[in-house]
Amino acid sequence: MDVEGILRKLGIAELNEMQQHAVEAISGSDGDVVLLSPTGTGKTLAYLLPLARLVESDGAAGEDGAWPLALVVTPGRELALQSHEVLQSTGCGLRSTACYGGRAAMDEHRVLRQLRPHIVFGTPGRLNDHLDKENMSRHAIRYLVIDEFDKCLEMGFQAEMQRLIRRLPGLRRRILLSATNAEQIPAFVNMNRKGTLIDFLPDEGEGVSERVTLYQVSSPTKDKLATLHQLLLGFGPESSIVFLNYRESVERVNSYLRQQGFMTSCFHGGLDQRQREDQLYRFSNGSANVLVATDLASRGLDIPDIGNIVHYHLPESQEGYIHRVGRTARWDATGRTFFLLGPGEHIPDYVVGQGSASKVQCSTFNVQCSECPPPLPRMATLYIGKGKKDKISRGDIVGFLCKTAGLTADDIGRIDVRDRYSCVAVRREKLRQTLRLVAGQKIKGLRTVVEELR
Repeated sequence: MDVEGILRKLGIAELNEMQQHAVEAISGSDGDVVLLSPTGTGKTLAYLLPLARLVESDGAAGEDGAWPLALVVTPGRELALQSHEVLQSTGCGLRSTACYGGRAAMDEHRVLRQLRPHIVFGTPGRLNDHLDKENMSRHAIRYLVIDEFDKCLEMGFQAEMQRLIRRLPGLRRRILLSATNAEQIPAFVNMNRKGTLIDFLPDEGEGVSERVTLYQVSSPTKDKLATLHQLLLGFGPESSIVFLNYRESVERVNSYLRQQGFMTSCFHGGLDQRQREDQLYRFSNGSANVLVATDLASRGLDIPDIGNIVHYHLPESQEGYIHRVGRTARWDATGRTFFLLGPGEHIPDYVVGQGSASKVQCSTFNVQCSECPPPLPRMATLYIGKGKKDKISRGDIVGFLCKTAGLTADDIGRIDVRDRYSCVAVRREKLRQTLRLVAGQKIKGLRTVVEELR
């Protein structure tokens, strides 16, 4: 496997120190590995590169042997899907798929049967379901990766994880990853004695980057909506996440911000899978400046260039704080985190550096007048009612938009082609022109719906 070629394709000059240690430990031994490193440091690539090399060297699963060779277990569906996409973006040639709740297991079974993947990414419950139905071979699995193992091995997941691991008789190696250190790895994981610990967590502020600047903003009332409004105005077009602790609060704050003219995405566990994917897509492709979310968005989202993290509600634990703040200052970038404090509230003691947090007014960041409307995002999202099942590709969509709507490649951003529909980001100033010119037109001879995804 050409690692240097993969890095060039991904636009990465070289692996960082943590990634180099991880690649050496996983590739250069036959023992288990535990990797601890802050969020945003590239743990996904750190394990995928050597895992792909190991799987590749073990032979072509699905041609003359059983499959899959590796399972990657994640606590949430977003991380499973994202990790699968990272592997595919490397162009390494290995087949993979993601399995998770919120969609029909039968559809996943068809994909598994047709694809015969080398690597399967998934959540514990859904992976157990496929093993129950013998939709994949439990005897073929040699490598087990548990991403965010601190979460996967919590009490809520332990029964599923214990059941999963005990059903893998051919398991040779385990790779565990986390941005926080679990107090104890349960015995049923069966880590072997030759295991290697790679610990890149800071001695203090476990997992919180020193590139994150801490601020506190006071709200004169318990209802912080007006203060949040002014703070977000001050951020201009920068990308920001507002964290709350309850689904109902997320809906309320999101509705308020939309009424004030902000382009937002809303994300919590009460949304169905299609809604969650669409909301994250709009935020990640630049069609929304603000993501209003529960802590569900604090793990597994690798969205670049998030400049600001706002704690509308205080984090419920130190671990929750670490994962929230880990959404910003990823890789070598800088970021800011804001505690929005109502009467009687204070920054929790576990926040390292909380004594040096800058007390600021919203006006400190105001780049425009408080009466001005919020800035619009650079991109907008088009919904196209055709997808993979209709033999539509990214190239087909680019050609359709350039030929029919007069767009250039620079006008088109991220494209996601799903089974039954597609989403594509276009420059906002070209949105109306595009909708007008593509109305009633066909893509690859198929008439379809094209509309803005809001």
